[in-house]
Amino acid sequence: MSLPNQETIYIITAFCASLIFSVIGTPFIIAMCKKKGLYDMPDARKVHKFAIPRLGGTLFMPSMCIGMVAALTVLHGGFSHEFTVAISTTAMAAGGLTIYLIGILDDLKGMKATHKFVVQFIVASLFPLCNLMINDLHGIFGIHMIPCVVAYPLTVFVILLIVNAMNLIDGIDGLASGLSILILWAFTFLYSALGSPIFTILPVSLAGAVTGFFLFNYFGKINGHKIFMGDSGSLFLGYIISYLAIKYQMSNWDVFEYRENSFLISFSLVMLPCFDVIRVAIGRKLRGKQMFDPDKTHIHHLIMATGLSMHQTLLVIICTFIAFCIINYGLFIFGVGITYIIIIDIISYLLLTYFTVTMKEQL
Repeated sequence: MSLPNQETIYIITAFCASLIFSVIGTPFIIAMCKKKGLYDMPDARKVHKFAIPRLGGTLFMPSMCIGMVAALTVLHGGFSHEFTVAISTTAMAAGGLTIYLIGILDDLKGMKATHKFVVQFIVASLFPLCNLMINDLHGIFGIHMIPCVVAYPLTVFVILLIVNAMNLIDGIDGLASGLSILILWAFTFLYSALGSPIFTILPVSLAGAVTGFFLFNYFGKINGHKIFMGDSGSLFLGYIISYLAIKYQMSNWDVFEYRENSFLISFSLVMLPCFDVIRVAIGRKLRGKQMFDPDKTHIHHLIMATGLSMHQTLLVIICTFIAFCIINYGLFIFGVGITYIIIIDIISYLLLTYFTVTMKEQL
């Protein structure tokens, strides 16, 4: 039996170190929340019926950092290796820290949605300023390279979309965390295939942190250790996932070689939560409500309204996510153009929503 190669070792190291730190740290967060009365209270739009501790996501960033440090130590045999940190990397790290702290502040004190949005906009603007943007549509409607005047606002819009999509889909046990774990592992293998150790370590370290949280969020009711991630977790997840998605799809020969399917892959991985937040936002506008007004029109609410349990709903959405990814890749392999694939995705999602609403109304 052959020994695992170095790449496998640092991937396992990053995941396990982050997972262990998350699993050990979460009970302390739960105890602190109970002592300080930091609960997510039930209301008319929420699924849960009891007060639940809400700061599980505060461990995402430190756990991720622990996993990355552990993997880098294995990768370079200690800290004797010299590291060069670019200004853009520092800026992106500062953006991640900012959105993480804003999430904690919102969990502890509460913030107006407009104030959070302003901070998100500022943080999202760091991406194009650091020359990280959507600069190539890879043939969607015949469009390839796009000018900066279009790429800048498009990139900021997409980041805001992904961040808020991950925040707003966090409505039932295991949904935001379950989807994130799948997305993060996908990016782990994608960046590994590109031969980029740093960008391989980042998603797998965060995946370990989120997996630790998932165990308490999904199974915590059994042993009284249930916890929600809160905005500190969902906003940070959205930020990191948007970073990984935009980095992967960007056409930049100085960083990664051109990949014809890179845009479609990034699109497929974030499509489901983004489609949901767009549909909900448009629906609220049509009903004369503010886009940030809470309601029960998200896809998980609609599916549960058909009579499925929370865990059954989670399974349906996870399976739908996997099916979209597999079908999109299959269509691409068989030569279907990216424009047609995206149109098929939109129609399929609208049909899924239509049939779900129809089933709900018939009950």
